[in-house]
Amino acid sequence: MDYIILALVGLVVGAIAKFLVPGKQGGGIIVTALLGVVGSLAGTLGGQQLGIVSKAAGTHWIASIVGAVVVVFVYSLITKRSDAS
Repeated sequence: MDYIILALVGLVVGAIAKFLVPGKQGGGIIVTALLGVVGSLAGTLGGQQLGIVSKAAGTHWIASIVGAVVVVFVYSLITKRSDAS
């Protein structure tokens, strides 16, 4: 059950990140979910290490979306370069 929730949260966060990043990122629903999960983990863990993320303050979701935006942006740069080759 936890994996299903993880995939759904990743999908939502990834979709928000793809909406916020300009340009065409490509990838389907599975890629969106994976990018969302990776970005969510990176943003949350990075924010916890910096001491700016806590579940009580609701910053967990903001950090997840910020992390996913960074991951989607990097993904779009990587896929754009491979398309040009």
